[in-house]
Amino acid sequence: MATDDTKQQTVVLYPFPGVGHVVPMVHLAKVFLRHGYDVTIVLVVPPPGLPGFGTGVTDRIAASNPAISFHTLPPIPDDAHLSTSGKKKKHPFLLLLHLMERYNDALGSFLGSIPRARLHSLVTTMFTTHAVDVASKLNTPAYTFFTSAAATLAVLTQLPALLAGRTTGLVELGEEPLEFLGLPPLPASHLMPEVLPHPDDDELCRTIVNVWTRIMDADGVLVNTFEWLEAGPVQALMDPRCVPGRVLPPVYCIGPLVGDGASGGEAVNRHECLAWLDAQPARSVVFLCFGSRGSLSVEKIREIATGLEMSRQRFLWVLPTVAGTDGSVNLEALLPEGFLERNKDRGLVVQSWVPQLDVLGHPATAAFVTHCGWNSTLEAIMAGVPLLCWPLYAEQMLNKVLITVAMGIGVELEGYKAGFIKAAEVEAKVRLVMESQEGRELRARVVECKKQACTAMEDGGSSDAAFSRFLSDVENLAERV
Repeated sequence: MATDDTKQQTVVLYPFPGVGHVVPMVHLAKVFLRHGYDVTIVLVVPPPGLPGFGTGVTDRIAASNPAISFHTLPPIPDDAHLSTSGKKKKHPFLLLLHLMERYNDALGSFLGSIPRARLHSLVTTMFTTHAVDVASKLNTPAYTFFTSAAATLAVLTQLPALLAGRTTGLVELGEEPLEFLGLPPLPASHLMPEVLPHPDDDELCRTIVNVWTRIMDADGVLVNTFEWLEAGPVQALMDPRCVPGRVLPPVYCIGPLVGDGASGGEAVNRHECLAWLDAQPARSVVFLCFGSRGSLSVEKIREIATGLEMSRQRFLWVLPTVAGTDGSVNLEALLPEGFLERNKDRGLVVQSWVPQLDVLGHPATAAFVTHCGWNSTLEAIMAGVPLLCWPLYAEQMLNKVLITVAMGIGVELEGYKAGFIKAAEVEAKVRLVMESQEGRELRARVVECKKQACTAMEDGGSSDAAFSRFLSDVENLAERV
């Protein structure tokens, strides 16, 4: 129940500009709103040309969430952050990380414009942790919202000590398993590619590790997960061995936060794909979607098409961006000759955004071919849909291990390891999930995960209690200032 005091307080959320960070922040904002707080999400304008970092989607999100205030910081001139070192151009993601840090002054000015008595807290994400310095100067509680799994957080907290004990990077270990507290053995190759070099030899690796290290400087970490789902990693985050010589701030598992359908209300009219799903039998459709940054070559896309056709299963396929193009491609030329005509009664190919949560929750949807982004993983769990895992980038290979080994709610398309998944494997794995006893067992386990997730989010459930504990801890911090 909201109080008069909480209605006067403002929570400032400061996400990294990627869609995969902004969308979960919107979900978090809605939790604060339900507790009676005002919420402002502070955005920056990223440099043009970065995939998955465009302003169009964030503008649409802002327009469809009028209860949340959005504030865009004044752009910083390009000439400083686009400079290169010698003849070698810096990685675009490295430039963006440096740019974000340069926004600290502008963020401080905005926070300073809010009366101290009204400023409840600042919440950063995993790539904006440097902003804790801004909050510290203003004596404002600062927290990090970790939008990936608790397992990923456990890896990141243990990573600096692992790298410090080596003279070479992790890339040379290949498939050699690494031991992290709270996780199954993890092949070195399954870590984020950016941290495989040694920090002493690679500026991007060094910068990312430094940014992640700052998580421990926050007053606490909100994680988009629930304790039952990741009991091992959550316990590891409370183990002194997780970060030798330091103790992590409190960890609050407050998820799963996945929105309420239609991607937070982005679509005014019901999407055509949902009408198509209405006409399909229950649990008969394989849904394929590879996220906002998913990109595959023409050859890989044609292999998927051939495998789907061979499987004889119904499918809804959100076509990923075609590598090497600007996104505008002719379907007839892209897909195998005659594919669309032969499959017009069994499949639908879409080239634009679809309301993923609504598709997963539709009674006709039976399986999900996914890049294993954490947001997508949680949405599949909340829909009770098993996953076929095709990780593409970032921490998605780690998520694949969680999905297939720790949780047992999906299978991997093994060809991704060699960079090419053949049609025969697409056919076999789709049939396995859709037709076999193993597929039925996967579905039963993910349905149990959904049940536990709903319990965690109920009044008095573990995630609801964790959020209440977080609010109490913020209040205690404020009283000590």
